[in-house]
Amino acid sequence: MSAKVAIVAGAGGPLGHAVTMTLAASGLTVVAVDRNERGLGDLPGDIRREAADPTDPAAAARLIDRIAGEVGPPDVLVNTIGAFSLGDALTTTPETLRLMIDINLGPALWLSQAVAPHMRQQGSGAIVHVAARPGIEPSGGMAAYSVSKAALVHLTRVLDVELRPQGIRVNAVAPQLIDTPVNRSLFPAEVLAHAVAPEAIAGVIAFLVSDAAAPVSGAILPAYGA
Repeated sequence: MSAKVAIVAGAGGPLGHAVTMTLAASGLTVVAVDRNERGLGDLPGDIRREAADPTDPAAAARLIDRIAGEVGPPDVLVNTIGAFSLGDALTTTPETLRLMIDINLGPALWLSQAVAPHMRQQGSGAIVHVAARPGIEPSGGMAAYSVSKAALVHLTRVLDVELRPQGIRVNAVAPQLIDTPVNRSLFPAEVLAHAVAPEAIAGVIAFLVSDAAAPVSGAILPAYGA
């Protein structure tokens, strides 16, 4: 029996890299996707790498169809693509809002649309998106980011309602702060003390896409750390 195929979008970032390595170690055939090909360079050579921009719906559809034809129909999709922006509601610009929606919401929808027909044909599948605590609980000073992540949370629940009857599970993890080089440059030590390692969140995602989580769908799982 061949290994299940998992697609990890945003695999060039710290969380996507950790998810890719964790899923590969669990025995899945992983395809790592990122629009920045250089970000995929640190992955082992036996992991297939695809440079593509899933913020473009047509590019997302072509990518998934190509992977399905060359590697196999996707059993798992993990979308770690995201961007962050500071700024309160009264000063948020149309450009910032559009960027946050395009990056934090768009790929989740376009990639889900693209993998759903393949998963539907198999009668099973698991999708996990990466939400955020500000998308669940209102937080000042990051209006566009919070709104885009709130939209992602709601999309996850809508996808669950629509796809669960077809055997496709859709969940999300919601970190508060991930311990990454960028975040270390932005936040003070007292804030970073509560940051969660990418590998720890990758472990939660690996559980959600596993058979052990078969009863779980429509969950927005907090990963806030201690």
